[in-house]
Amino acid sequence: MSLYIGREASKLWKRVCSETATEISLLAENWKYILCGLVFQYIHGLAARGVHYLHRPGPTLQDVGFFILPELGPDKAYISETVFSFIFLSFVLWTFHPFICKNKKIYTVLIWCRVLAFLVACQILRIITFYSTQLPGPNYHCREGSKLARLPRPDNIIEVLVINFPRGVLYGCGDLIFSSHMIFSLVFVRTYHKYGTQRFVKHCAWLAVIVQSFLIVASHKHYTVDIVVAWYTVNLVVFFIDKKLAELPDRSGPVALPLTKDNKTKEENHKLLNGNSGDPAEKRPRSQINGKIVENGNITTHAETTMNGV
Repeated sequence: MSLYIGREASKLWKRVCSETATEISLLAENWKYILCGLVFQYIHGLAARGVHYLHRPGPTLQDVGFFILPELGPDKAYISETVFSFIFLSFVLWTFHPFICKNKKIYTVLIWCRVLAFLVACQILRIITFYSTQLPGPNYHCREGSKLARLPRPDNIIEVLVINFPRGVLYGCGDLIFSSHMIFSLVFVRTYHKYGTQRFVKHCAWLAVIVQSFLIVASHKHYTVDIVVAWYTVNLVVFFIDKKLAELPDRSGPVALPLTKDNKTKEENHKLLNGNSGDPAEKRPRSQINGKIVENGNITTHAETTMNGV
């Protein structure tokens, strides 16, 4: 038993080392895209921090979702955050599964380049929208009377640049129009839907995003229009950008070698040894009757040939 465990551990270690070397080489080629995507995540947080200074609390807008769905209340706001954290962490772990699992279909660096491109495009649109129109936040800490509804004027630029993560993200106001949680969740689920292999997991992922959508509205973290806009905006952005980007190489299939002169000669020899030539005309169905090979299924017997001759 210990010998088997040691053998499997050795195989796992070799697999991790081999995959690490491959991903490092890919990271050396694509580090600029990864860095730009990560830097823009900070810019997105900085923009959400900046619009909080512009937020002015007011009466909550009339919303159909608030009337239909039961209100969870501030003490149950953690439910939607828990669902989002589960989706986020599950996707991050899945992107690193090639380091451990044998059935490797993606490259971690390449999949994150794609995901960050989707996120940046959606977040640019989000920043434009919530700076164009400031709405009174429906969340409990964004209402009139809350100390967090308005941020005091900053004393210096450093106070603005420090986002105060995660408190500044969890208690932000004014960054509405569509939800950042929905951006991340929809991008992650769509990416797994295309490159994942487990159909049951795909169904569960879509169900989790739908449940999260209702929980966000029931928690009064966003208006219903924010969720609706996120659903069609993120899907459209991912669809069009995915068509522009080069397709990821599939690691599950065999690698196609270029057809060189030597390979072509070996392929022709292999066909000749198996009784097949390279001529497509030789691949027509044949039948053999009375020592004669007849093509295209036009079978003539010896008696019919003799009668025709007479």
